[in-house]
This record gives sequence, structure tokens and C-alpha cells, in this order.
Amino acid sequence: MSKLLRIAGVGLLGGAFLTGASLISVGSGPATGPSATAAADEHHPHIHAAIRELKEARKDLKEGAHDFGGHREDAVKAIDVAIEQLEVCLKHDKR
Repeated sequence: MSKLLRIAGVGLLGGAFLTGASLISVGSGPATGPSATAAADEHHPHIHAAIRELKEARKDLKEGAHDFGGHREDAVKAIDVAIEQLEVCLKHDKR
């Protein structure tokens, strides 16, 4: 499965946070470097990482040379909804 499809799948699952489900980590291994340190310091680093990856996926979809079999528009809308829901969840964090 391509990274884009995995990211879109995670985006569709983003709303699951509202029901208490946990996010599946996207990536091939632990992060390293300065951004990993920043991610470790923030609350809910996986949610923040998912938002960043979803924004990159949305950019890839919008800049793509084709329409992904007619699914580009729906995928962009789903990613936008997922990002919005994840950001709402973070705003309601009591920490």
C-alpha cells in the first residue's frame, strides 16, 4: 500500500479520537533529530505528526498530475475533515 493511501487512511480514522480510539503510528521507525526532540516535548506527538503528514498528503494530492482515479477531490475533503477533527481534539485537551 502506498504511503499516500496509508496517510489518507489515517486521516479517515482521525475522527475516531472523538470516540476514544488511539491513532495508529505512521512511519517506518522512531524519529530522530531536532524534530524528534520537539515532538517528544509536545503533548500527543502522534496526533501532531499525523496532522503534519495529512497536510503533506493533501499537498501531494492537490499538486498531483492526475486525479487518482477520480478520488482526489473526495480524498482532499476527507483529509480536511480529519485535520479539523484532530485539531479540535487537541484544543479540548485538559493538560
